[in-house]
Amino acid sequence: MSGPFPQDRDRITIAILALGGQGGGVLADWILDTANANGWTAQGTSVPGVAQRTGSTVYYIEMVRKGAAGANRTDPVLAMMPVPGDVDVVVASELMEAGRAILRGFVSAERTTLIGSTHRIYAISEKAAMGNGLGSSERILDAAERRAKRFIGFDMDAASARSGAAISAIMLGALAGSDVLPFGREAFEAAIRHGGKAVAANLKGFEEGAARARSRVDEVEAALQPPEPTTAAGAELAARIAATLPPAAHRFAIEGVRRLMDYQDRAYAEFYLDRLDSVRALDGGEDDFRLTRETARHLALWMSYEDTIRVADLKVRATRMDRVEKDVLLGRDQLMTLTEYMHPRLQEVCETMPAWLGNAILSRPGLSRRLQPFFEKGRHVQTTSLRWFLMLNMLSGMRRWRRSTLRYIHEQERIEGWLDKVRRVAATDVALAAEIVATQRLIKGYGDTFERGLGRFNAVVDAAVPLAGAPDAVDQVRRLRDAALADESGAALAGAMEQLPPARVQENA
Repeated sequence: MSGPFPQDRDRITIAILALGGQGGGVLADWILDTANANGWTAQGTSVPGVAQRTGSTVYYIEMVRKGAAGANRTDPVLAMMPVPGDVDVVVASELMEAGRAILRGFVSAERTTLIGSTHRIYAISEKAAMGNGLGSSERILDAAERRAKRFIGFDMDAASARSGAAISAIMLGALAGSDVLPFGREAFEAAIRHGGKAVAANLKGFEEGAARARSRVDEVEAALQPPEPTTAAGAELAARIAATLPPAAHRFAIEGVRRLMDYQDRAYAEFYLDRLDSVRALDGGEDDFRLTRETARHLALWMSYEDTIRVADLKVRATRMDRVEKDVLLGRDQLMTLTEYMHPRLQEVCETMPAWLGNAILSRPGLSRRLQPFFEKGRHVQTTSLRWFLMLNMLSGMRRWRRSTLRYIHEQERIEGWLDKVRRVAATDVALAAEIVATQRLIKGYGDTFERGLGRFNAVVDAAVPLAGAPDAVDQVRRLRDAALADESGAALAGAMEQLPPARVQENA
């Protein structure tokens, strides 16, 4: 793999973007040690972020070859910060950091090698958004390929977990494996040894990072491929998808089947495909079968709604415990205590009961008032304790009776009402029907979050149906949906609803 600029170049600039706690400073020190020990004068500076694990820090390294032709002083004056259009190498510890580097102009197609991890660490604003507030990973990856002279990206977080090394060691290995700097592998390894901390683990991580960079494995493309069926039932449903749905919808449909088999069982996944087929029959193929694609995605999300059974199931899974142990770097001689906050409301408890019993309680105001005080406060529970683990495990086992619960009956009624409106609108306006499908993104979570999102979903969908056939129908629904996601109070949605033409408001009423 050849470097992006001549190896005899006398000045090199490097920008490192990392979150607090990811070892960006350690990586910068290793690069500085390597440069200074191999005939270069190097200087490093940093602008720290707000706080540990939240702020993004920019480390800047500028190096000049000692004795370079034209040098007129022993100690050159080096810049303190990267300048847009003047950065040779950008190293990003996370995908959104790579995106920020691109937005700030540090990455240029004429000279910059961008080395970045493709994993995501979601910001608080992304997690707290009413709908899908996640930044688009696909857009960042596309920009990285287009805006950089060369992009070397892979999941460095996964490589860190496999090797047991800090992600900074993976990044150093990727930098070495890219052949972008005029230093051999031994020079970088010497810097790790000189640091003297976790040398064996960091050397292992360095080797993995270097190998991944050299092979330029595109893990993102692999992640976007549909999961391969691992059971006979999964293979049969995958074959059904291939035979009945357009290729554009295959990835979402296969993932939907996988999700719903995990959530409930094969029969539930087949029920999902039956519903999807009813929408596909109305899709004329506009916009690469967008109606079918969106339905495959959002129907699976809704059918795997988060009830108390699902929440309990996810909390006691061995894979979750393993992930937490890796996150806290649990040692072999250490014990982990996991304390979580839980606050099931009376309504959620009743919805987990058989429908006749849940209805009997919720339909009696007097009884509900007497029971309500027992559910007004949340509690902290140790899910790693035997008592609470067994309780949650028992609750998760109730999924075999989920179809008899009050919540299941209510959700299936809501889903059928939604799909009925989608099908009615699709008969005359497929594009608007696809927007009604996409409005499902307003529904998420459980408890108060779910109720708030459901109310806004109903308001937008009810306003959308009368718009069928109108030339601006799609734009109107998108505006309403964006307004529904704009704030917690709902003021933006109320204002957007008032701006609908009077005739449409009257029809909706």
